[in-house]
Amino acid sequence: MAKAYMFLAEGFEDIEALIPLDVLRRGGVDLTTVSITDSNIVESAHGVQMIADQTFDETDLSDADLLMLPGGMPGATNLNAHEGLRQALIEQDERGRLISAICAAPLVLGGLGLLKGRRATCYPGFEETLIGADYTAELCTVDGNITTGEGPAAALPYAYTLLARLVDAETANSVAEGMRYVHLMQSK
Repeated sequence: MAKAYMFLAEGFEDIEALIPLDVLRRGGVDLTTVSITDSNIVESAHGVQMIADQTFDETDLSDADLLMLPGGMPGATNLNAHEGLRQALIEQDERGRLISAICAAPLVLGGLGLLKGRRATCYPGFEETLIGADYTAELCTVDGNITTGEGPAAALPYAYTLLARLVDAETANSVAEGMRYVHLMQSK
């Protein structure tokens, strides 16, 4: 079973955390939510309190297939300020394991130099934080071990892309069909 960790900072974007969480768990991924604060309770950008499964200091990331960063402000800048998380992302990339970030959160990857020479997307207005990347403006961009998403509306395609990478395309398509996403896209 694939293992993923999603990092929650004060001010995370609700939909960018909850949709991928829901989709990946539906698809059989063992996803653990991790607070980067001293408390398991983390407040979203819209005042919703979420109880993370554990705190960063309690977490062993050695089995991580995927490290995930939801966006939102000031969530993304709070993620970027956490030295332990920054080091974990560097180590994950060195191992060639999956990393994902959506909306403003790719700024963390850009600041670490993980996007140099890669294609990436982000929320419009944050392009300059994708240091060394080729900005795509796509809903979801995959380049090597890194997946980036544009913003809140991209949360579903971003989540299905991650599920396909962690499990397989058949599972991702099955979950998308069950959630009526395929029907939504066909009814345009």
